[in-house]
Amino acid sequence: MTEATVRPSSLINTVYGAHVRRLGGWISIADLITLLAGLDVESTAVRQAVSRLKKRGTLVQERVDGIGYRLGAAMNPIFDEGDRRIFDSLEPVRLADGWVMAVFSVPESARAHRHQLRSRLTWLGFGNLAPGVWLAPARLLDDTRRILHRLGLSDYVHLFTADYAAFADLATAVGAWWDLAAIEKQYIAFNDTYAPVLGALRAQGAADPWQAFRNYIPMLTQWRRLPYLDPGLPPELLPPDWNAVPARRLFLELHELLSGPSHRLVAEVCGLSADGI
Repeated sequence: MTEATVRPSSLINTVYGAHVRRLGGWISIADLITLLAGLDVESTAVRQAVSRLKKRGTLVQERVDGIGYRLGAAMNPIFDEGDRRIFDSLEPVRLADGWVMAVFSVPESARAHRHQLRSRLTWLGFGNLAPGVWLAPARLLDDTRRILHRLGLSDYVHLFTADYAAFADLATAVGAWWDLAAIEKQYIAFNDTYAPVLGALRAQGAADPWQAFRNYIPMLTQWRRLPYLDPGLPPELLPPDWNAVPARRLFLELHELLSGPSHRLVAEVCGLSADGI
């Protein structure tokens, strides 16, 4: 995913999630256009993306000092969940911690929910064992419970905690339940894109605020998919050269270098204080 191919709506979501929520939650459309121009997104594309986000309920129009937008009330728990997944679930789980199993059965009268359930469980990081039977590390239990309840899907699902007892080799089975090659491909793309960025930053020293913003927002936009698709399986069940490990180190170092100056830039553009950030 490059800066040119990222959808403007995804960049806007990242700007809100990383910065605007910490600066009062509201930003004028003029300031948002200024920021996205720094990512080579034209004003027309910004307005179109904002219009779509408004229709979905992601953003709500509000006049403060001019026309602007804040996140819809229903979006706050979603962004909080995203923070936990992106920043608190970077380390692989221990095999001894066990699993959460989701078993669902959807009646024919509600068959549209089947695809929704499969898509949501995949997005949460579950692997598919058999039709209607899905598995993930146990630490995903609470988020799974909250999300399925919020989406109105909890009536169709039973959640269990479990340990694997027999009979297959578990590492082999995991390779069939999760598409590890597809996950690894995304880690490779992230490493290929942002390892050179980190190298350049190390060589030059601190990034200036605009440079930090131009690197941080696309980087975080690309990264935030991965902690969902990759549930953080125990290392002993993964290939020995599993490249999530260097990718996580790369993400953390870039976050440490770029998040502060990027935040100060957003605060400056919005005419707000970022004291302590």
